[in-house]
Amino acid sequence: MTYFAKLSPERTPKVIGLLGYDGVAALDLTGPLEALTSARYPGEEAPCYKPVIVGLASKSFTSESGLQFKADVSSDSTCPCDTIIIPGGRGLLQLETRQRAASWLLAQAAHTRRIASVSTGIYALAQSGLVDGRQVTTHWRFSRDVAQRFPKLKLSRSVAFLKDERFYSSAGGTAGIEMTLSLIQEDYGSEVARGVARELVMRLRPPGIAGDDFEPAIYQCDPTERVAELPAWILSHLHEKMTVDALAERSCLCPRHFSRVFKQVFECTPADFVEELRLSEARRRLIGWRTTVESVAESVGFKSSDAFRRAFERRVGVTPTAFRRQANSAPSAKVVRHHRSPLPSALTHLKHAAAA
Repeated sequence: MTYFAKLSPERTPKVIGLLGYDGVAALDLTGPLEALTSARYPGEEAPCYKPVIVGLASKSFTSESGLQFKADVSSDSTCPCDTIIIPGGRGLLQLETRQRAASWLLAQAAHTRRIASVSTGIYALAQSGLVDGRQVTTHWRFSRDVAQRFPKLKLSRSVAFLKDERFYSSAGGTAGIEMTLSLIQEDYGSEVARGVARELVMRLRPPGIAGDDFEPAIYQCDPTERVAELPAWILSHLHEKMTVDALAERSCLCPRHFSRVFKQVFECTPADFVEELRLSEARRRLIGWRTTVESVAESVGFKSSDAFRRAFERRVGVTPTAFRRQANSAPSAKVVRHHRSPLPSALTHLKHAAAA
């Protein structure tokens, strides 16, 4: 296609495809991109690489931090790449995105010299099956989940990046840049790689070497910390489907372990917790006459208005209509007395803290 036909026939840069998708980690994409763009032939201005951002679902996508990106090509276009780099990001924790990325990788693998993943980019690479039985690494926060989901991988938790034949993988943060420097060194030698490293104030090191200052135990958060972060997120996503699997995935825990830790922290089941938050928000939205009971039920995530009414009456003690009538005709204290939540008082305090 014309995009690639413009490349110089003499010093043809190697085409490097970087996968872009909604929920990508900006640093995982831009870090390797900056390193590749900085690589120049010794004593010349000719670029060593032609980075191409490939949009997985469309040519426009948004990073985890809200940055808007525009891809050079879409994944359904012909994209002859020497090397593919898969940046990490929470988008790949979504099964649909992960499967789509894995399918694209499988289609490209036969005519691609190298494939590399940064941080949670390993989810797409592992989903494809291309690295089954191979040595890989990933961000320390997700290493346990990756090991559980993809038991065929040989996962290392204490190295910055690894190489297993034509497959590279790296941990998060600057490890993706260090891995890219290693790719540059492999292609053009130490002089070019050192030049890029100096430009980015980085250092060269070979694959498979643990960082001198990297101790996973220092950074590893306890599972209870991951679960404790959920209330604020749930409150802003009440309208979405809240299954145990979805919440466990959000916390990077397996469903069984998640349920056990959740009950330990909040003294109730995830289902009770979510229902309580939904009904609490519903009571707030019912005050006034501008919304219908049906619209309130839908806005806080109930499948039907009947299911909403039953849950509301069970927990609050009156129907939504009766609650609204009393709330609009009497002081709020006279209405609140109907509420008899089965959840512990500690949960109520935590819920209000999350809302604040």
